[in-house]
Amino acid sequence: MRFQFALTLQAIWTGMCHAAMQHYPAAWGHYDVCKSQVYSDEGLTWDYMACQPEAADMTQFLKVSLDPPNITCGDPPETYCALENPYMCNNECDANTEELAHPPQLMFDIEGRNPTTFWQSTTWKKYPKALLVNITLSWNKTIELTDDIVITFESGRPEQMVLEKSLDYGRTWQPYQFYATDCLDAFTMEPKTVQDLSQHTLLDIICTEDYSRGYVWKYDKTVRFEIKDRFALFAGPRLHNMASLYGQLDTTKNLRDFFTITDLRIRLLRPATGATVVDESSLSRYFYAISDIKVQGRCKCNLHANSCVFDKEKLSCECEHNTTGPDCGRCKRSYQGRAWSAGSYLPIPKGTANISRVCDNELLRCQNGGECVSNRCSCPASHTGLLCEKPRCESELGGCKGPESGQASLRPPSLCSVLTLLLAGAALWRETPRRAAAL
Repeated sequence: MRFQFALTLQAIWTGMCHAAMQHYPAAWGHYDVCKSQVYSDEGLTWDYMACQPEAADMTQFLKVSLDPPNITCGDPPETYCALENPYMCNNECDANTEELAHPPQLMFDIEGRNPTTFWQSTTWKKYPKALLVNITLSWNKTIELTDDIVITFESGRPEQMVLEKSLDYGRTWQPYQFYATDCLDAFTMEPKTVQDLSQHTLLDIICTEDYSRGYVWKYDKTVRFEIKDRFALFAGPRLHNMASLYGQLDTTKNLRDFFTITDLRIRLLRPATGATVVDESSLSRYFYAISDIKVQGRCKCNLHANSCVFDKEKLSCECEHNTTGPDCGRCKRSYQGRAWSAGSYLPIPKGTANISRVCDNELLRCQNGGECVSNRCSCPASHTGLLCEKPRCESELGGCKGPESGQASLRPPSLCSVLTLLLAGAALWRETPRRAAAL
């Protein structure tokens, strides 16, 4: 009785601890616990739930690359116009002087410094050849976006730009959104905003003019890709109805994939000019400069992990539910009683873990007479192992040939046995000619 009371207290305490630890990120709900102990008729057992890591600033885990690689200003040193006064062109960019250098890493450093730090391209000195830059952000891991992508420009915002995504580590690319001062002229697309989208057109790729107009960069610095506004099409303007969004993410693969990336690419196609005609006498006015890029998201773990570690320059999920792999995308060895499946957000609030098990009642994988009981193999006395695949005698003294193994050992035949076999053979040999004569 005392033992049962102690188990009950332990279960209550465990539940209270997990409740106290729950978090509620604004965009995606909680799902931060993969399993908890509950008390049942069989005693303390595990209750498994869908789980995912908390959202985080994913820029601290990325690698950035630029194409062309020599597009950063300062090698050789060059002068450019002041950011707020395009007619005062005595500022210098020098890669060999720390306070005058503008390397790519400054797009991801701590904001709030004075003066502001930023990456900067070379100026448009090769006009009329286009000033093209590709900025690629790579995680070597699938990431689920949870908030708006925000790019802060310290130059005028580009007049033409494309944000692209990859789901296969940069092998192929798809556009996320087009940006231009004139969408029809730049991309032959009608201008739209995210407010023009509906639940049925959420996956449409649009061109927006909201973030490209105006040369006054002091106040209009940011370019956005609106993630939360797209969530709101299902969850409501304040994301209160997350059950609706979760239901759509569970049942619509294309929707889930839309918010999933391994890489992002910012294609800068035309810098801000502030006019319809480029002033060829002052090309040092035209360049790109970015002070900050925000990418909020989480490791994709298929709802089988609540933490993601960054080790040896690589992100990987700490998988639960008997799953393994960088994204918890397959069953652990010997836990393949049924096919692997991602977890599910539904039913709210715990979801469904779809745990990988050793066996189940539909696919009986237990060997040597073992029976599947509560998704574990219950083995006969002669065998052991997850699947009852090992003779128990292997772990006993003397192995499977020892006297206590329960298996007959191989012994040399005794002298009496040999003589008996010889006499029987001789009698059979004498009897054979008689039977032949009688025939």
